[in-house]
Amino acid sequence: MNAAAEPSKAQPSKKAPVRKAKVAAPKAVAASGLGSSHVFLTGGTGFVGQAILERLLSSHPDTTISLLIRSKGSTSATDRLRTLLRKPVFRLWRERVGDDEVERAVRERLRVVEGDLGSVPALPADLDVVIHSASSVSFDPPIDQAFETNLGGAVTLYTALLASGADPHVVHVSTAYVGGIRKGIVPEARLAHTVDWRSEFEAARDARVRVEMASRQPETLRRFLGEGRAEHGKEGPQAVAKAAEAARVEWVRSRLVDYGRTRAESLGWTDVYTLTKAFAERAAEEMWGDAGHRLSVVRPAIIESALQHPFPGWIDGFKVADPLILAYGRGLLPEFPGLPDSVLDVIPVDFVVNAILAIAARPAPVAQYVHVSSGASNPLPIHRMLQNMNEFFTANPMPHASEGQVRVPTWSFPGDRKVERALRNQERWNDRREQLLERFPSTARTRAQIAKVTTRRSDLESLRNFAELYRAYVQTEIIFDDRKLRELGESLALTPGDDTGFDVTTIDWEDYLQRVHFPAITTLTRAFAVRPAASEKVQKALPARTDVVAVFDLEGTVVDSNIVEQYLWVRSAGFRKAAWPGEVASLLGSLPGYLSAERRDRGEFIRVFLRRYSGMPVARLESVVSGGYRDTLLRHTMPAAIARIKEHRAAGHRTVLVTGSIGTLVAPLADLFDEVIAGSMHERDGVLTGYLAQPPLVDEARAAWLLRYAETNGFDLSQSYGYGDSHADLVWLELLGNPSAVNPDTNLSREAQRRRWSIHNWKRGSHPTDPVSPKGAGE
Repeated sequence: MNAAAEPSKAQPSKKAPVRKAKVAAPKAVAASGLGSSHVFLTGGTGFVGQAILERLLSSHPDTTISLLIRSKGSTSATDRLRTLLRKPVFRLWRERVGDDEVERAVRERLRVVEGDLGSVPALPADLDVVIHSASSVSFDPPIDQAFETNLGGAVTLYTALLASGADPHVVHVSTAYVGGIRKGIVPEARLAHTVDWRSEFEAARDARVRVEMASRQPETLRRFLGEGRAEHGKEGPQAVAKAAEAARVEWVRSRLVDYGRTRAESLGWTDVYTLTKAFAERAAEEMWGDAGHRLSVVRPAIIESALQHPFPGWIDGFKVADPLILAYGRGLLPEFPGLPDSVLDVIPVDFVVNAILAIAARPAPVAQYVHVSSGASNPLPIHRMLQNMNEFFTANPMPHASEGQVRVPTWSFPGDRKVERALRNQERWNDRREQLLERFPSTARTRAQIAKVTTRRSDLESLRNFAELYRAYVQTEIIFDDRKLRELGESLALTPGDDTGFDVTTIDWEDYLQRVHFPAITTLTRAFAVRPAASEKVQKALPARTDVVAVFDLEGTVVDSNIVEQYLWVRSAGFRKAAWPGEVASLLGSLPGYLSAERRDRGEFIRVFLRRYSGMPVARLESVVSGGYRDTLLRHTMPAAIARIKEHRAAGHRTVLVTGSIGTLVAPLADLFDEVIAGSMHERDGVLTGYLAQPPLVDEARAAWLLRYAETNGFDLSQSYGYGDSHADLVWLELLGNPSAVNPDTNLSREAQRRRWSIHNWKRGSHPTDPVSPKGAGE
C-alpha cells in the first residue's frame, strides 16, 4: 500500500484561474534518463514510492530528489528518511556505494519537504519532475476517508504546485481500473465520464456528518445499549456503555463503507478506490494539464513483487492479490466466484517503476495516458493462476494448527450464485451449531467445539469479504490496451542485461509465480502461520519479584463449586432430615429467578441468593464452617489451583483471593493466600439479616478495587497475574499483563481465545484437609 495522504480541506473552485508558471526552462534531460533534474516525489514511504526512490538513487545519480515526508511523534521527517533508507529495498544500493556515499546522498541529493498531502507546504520553484505516487490502496474504506486521501491529496498537491510558480512535468500515478465496470478493450486515453467530482467530494465529506447524526438517534442508541447489555451486562454498566459506543462507531463505519461501495457502483465503478482514483485523474487534468502544464497519467494494473530489481521477490507488505493467494494456500477458499478465462492483470513493481521513470524523462506536449499492464500482450487468465497456486501450495503446503498441513482445493468455477448459496448455507449451519453449544455446560470439550465454531465463523467471514472485494477483479472482461507502453519500450536503447526495461512479453508467469512471487509472500507468513492455541500455551516459570500481585477468583477457579452448593453444604450440616425436602423444593422454585439474575448481573444474583441466610445465627454459621463444611470445601479445591498459588508465593508474588461471597464461607482457604478480600453480611443481635454489609466485589467493582489496591501497594499490574472463570471477570482480568481463563464459561472462553490469553482446564482432585500441603497438583 502506498503512503496514505492525510485528509485535506483544500478544494479549488470550479472556475479556478488558469495561470501558467513563469520559470526558467527546465534542465535538459538525457535521452536515456533524467539527467540533473530536480524530482519531487510523494508517497516515498509507500510500496511503489520506495521502489521509485531506490531506482532514482541507484540509476540516476545526477538527480536531486525532494521527498514529502511528515514527522511522526518525536521522530522528525529527516530521521524518518534515514530509517527509510535502511529498509530492504535499499540494501544492495547501500552495499554498492558504501556508508559514506549514503550519507552524502542524504546531505546533498535528498531534500525533505516536511508535511503531508493534507497540508502541503510551500514547494520549490525549480522542480523539473513531480511523481505523485501517494494513495491509499484500499478497496472498501469509508467513503469520506477514500475521498480525502485519494482525491483530497491530489487537489492539495496541485494547489501547492500552482502556488509555487514551478512548471514541472507531472507524472500522476493512477490505476488501470479507473475506467470502471466495463467489458472489452480499454484505451489509453482520457476518461469519458462527465461526473462532477467536486460535488461528489462535498457529498462524501457530508456523508459522515449525516451518518454520525443518525447513529445518535434515541432509537438507534437504544438498540446498541440493548445489545451491549445482552452481551456485557455481567461485566458492569461501564462495559455495557463501552460496548454500545463501540457498536455505534462500527455502525457508522459500516454505513460509510456501504455508502462508498454503493455510490461507486451506481456511477459505474467497481469500488470507491477506483472511483476516487478516477476523480483524482480529473482533478489533475483540470487543475494542471488543462492549464497548459505537462501531464502524464500512468495507470498500472495489479502491482506485485519485483521480477529483477532491486532483487527478485522484493515486496513491502501484502499487495492486492496476495491476501487471496494466501487465503487459498490456507485452505480458506474451497470455491470462488471467478471466471476461469478472466484475466488477472499482474505487473511486477520494477516494471512499473521503470515505466514511470521512462515516461518522466519523456514529457509529451499534451496530456498522455499509459497503461502499465500485462493482460493485452501476455495474459494470465484466472484458471492459469489457479493451476500455479495449486501446484505451489501442493508442493509447499502451509502448516495447519491441528492437521499437519493444509490440503488446497481445486476450483470448479461453479458460478457466482452457487458459491453465494453454498456460503450462506455454511454460515447458517455454523450459527445453529454455536447456539446449540451455548446451551451445554462449559466443559473443556464444549470450549474446544466453540473455539472451532468461532474459527469457522472467522473463515466464512473472510471468504465472504474476499468474494465481495475481489469479485470485480476475478470476473472482469477488461483488457487494457498497452500500445503506448510497447512503443515507449521499443524506443529505449537497452543493452543485454539492462534491467530498466518493461517488456511484459518477457515474463514467464510460471517462473515468476513459482520461483519469485509465491515464495516472497509466504516466507514471512510461514513464520507466523501456526501459533499455539491459547489453551496450548506452555506455562513458563514465574519470575521472582515483589511488585507483582496474583489475583484469584474463587468459584470455578480455586474451588469447583458455587455459592448455591456452598449454601446447601451449610444447610445440610444443621438440618433435620424432615426439613431437607422443603428446603430443596424452595430452592428449586426460586431457581428460575436466580438464573435470570445471574444472566443479567453477577452482583444482583449474589444479593438475591444470600438473602437465604436471613435468620441464621452468626455463631451457628461459624460452627458449621469450621466443621464438616471445611472438609467439603477442601475436597472441592482444585490441586492445580493450589499448585499455582504456591508457585506465585515462592516467586515472591502477593497472592490475593477475591470473591463476591462472604468471608466466613472462604475462611478454610485463608492460609493458602497472603490476603483474602471478601464480603460480609449485616447482622443484628448475632443473627444474619440476609443483607450484605457492602456491595459485592464483582465485575467493575473488582476492577476499581484492583486499580486502587495496586496503586496503594505499589504493584505493577502490567506484570501481574489474574485467574477467573466467568465473563463477569473479563473487566478486571484485562487490567493485568498476564490474565488466565480457568475453566471459563462460554463467553469468557471465546474472548480469551480472541485475545490469545492462557486457558487452563483445572480438575477437581483429592487432597488432605490442609490445602497448604496437598498430595499433588496438575493441569
